[in-house]
Amino acid sequence: MDSMNVNGVEASTTSSQTSPTHRLRGVARSGFIATLAAMAATTLAAALAQAVGVDFEIPDGGETIPLPGFAVVTGVFSVVGVVIAAALVRWSARPAERFVWTTVTLTGISLVPPVISGADTATTTALLGLHLVAATVMIPTLARSLRTWTH
Repeated sequence: MDSMNVNGVEASTTSSQTSPTHRLRGVARSGFIATLAAMAATTLAAALAQAVGVDFEIPDGGETIPLPGFAVVTGVFSVVGVVIAAALVRWSARPAERFVWTTVTLTGISLVPPVISGADTATTTALLGLHLVAATVMIPTLARSLRTWTH
């Protein structure tokens, strides 16, 4: 719904009157799309890493991470990010800023397990890169969505 301001210039009032449910749906929609994109990007990057010789073998148990495992783990943690974004929309005065702060910190923490896993250098480097690929897709997309749906 648009209205005229005192100078006769059309002023939009839609963003200031966006309902909480509408904002949450917008963030959820953006988050769902970003989650699918992050899952695809990390799986593709893992496949490319395997193609150049990265084995993704984790010494503890000697198991190799299967390619679909990258999509599943990325999807699960991306959904956690969407839940964090939704909570911040609901309970924070500055959700985008808080989201970036929180998720960059969590991304930093997520880099610790690959480093201490005991995997070879190629696997460790690839795992670190995959964490950053997912974060590069999810964080800016959801932060932009939070700014769009909360202003």
